[in-house]
Amino acid sequence: MANKLAIVTGASSGIGLEIARLAAADGYDLIVAADTPFVDAAAAFKESGTDVRQIEADLATDQGVRQLLETVGDRDIDVLVANAGHGLGHAFLEQSPEDWRHVIDTNITGTLLLIQPIAQKMVQRGEGRILITGSIAGHMAGSFQAVYNGSKAFIDSFAAALGNELKDTGVTVTCLKPGATDTEFFERADLEDTKVGQAKKDDPADVAKTGWGAMLNGEPAVIYGVKNKLQVAAAGVMTDATTAKLHRMQAEPGSGTD
Repeated sequence: MANKLAIVTGASSGIGLEIARLAAADGYDLIVAADTPFVDAAAAFKESGTDVRQIEADLATDQGVRQLLETVGDRDIDVLVANAGHGLGHAFLEQSPEDWRHVIDTNITGTLLLIQPIAQKMVQRGEGRILITGSIAGHMAGSFQAVYNGSKAFIDSFAAALGNELKDTGVTVTCLKPGATDTEFFERADLEDTKVGQAKKDDPADVAKTGWGAMLNGEPAVIYGVKNKLQVAAAGVMTDATTAKLHRMQAEPGSGTD
């Protein structure tokens, strides 16, 4: 019999790569996808000893999602880790529509296009686990990351709602909500000169372990780290105007060079 199968998106680096390593260590076969080359990931997957198929595809597009689903074929998916996503710094009025639409299409549209058919099949079988990477950013109005934070607010909410809809189906949905993590996110989002870009960040391996463990336990959501939990708790009693003001202090271009 074939091993159980896990799909991990955004798996070429960062949190996605670390989750893929955990899945491999637990004996899952892997289909990993990303819109960047698997340069560092290739060796890690080879060493795992498990069956790994790598797909370089842009999951912001219908074609990219179809490519991933066609690779799966008729095989049952036991775990889906919907981790692909990216940010976009600077003021909204300075961003091109192509750039901010790609954030939305990656973080929201592509994620839902992937989750829906896989979740449908999981429900038909009566078993499966879904781990979605949200963010503590979804709890805050994100000045100079307005589209990204808004997209993560959607994902955080969507994951909770879907998990409730799938109650008693045998399929669980877990939302991992990291804070600032030491990945390529800040470079790709052009946030390196900001305070948050310059600040010390969480280890993606530790974040991945927290998310993977929460998923295996069927938890609806998990926030990594005490500091991040405190930020979310504080944001919950603030107005959006206040969180936007505080976020500006962290994400405004040049704030990290003061």
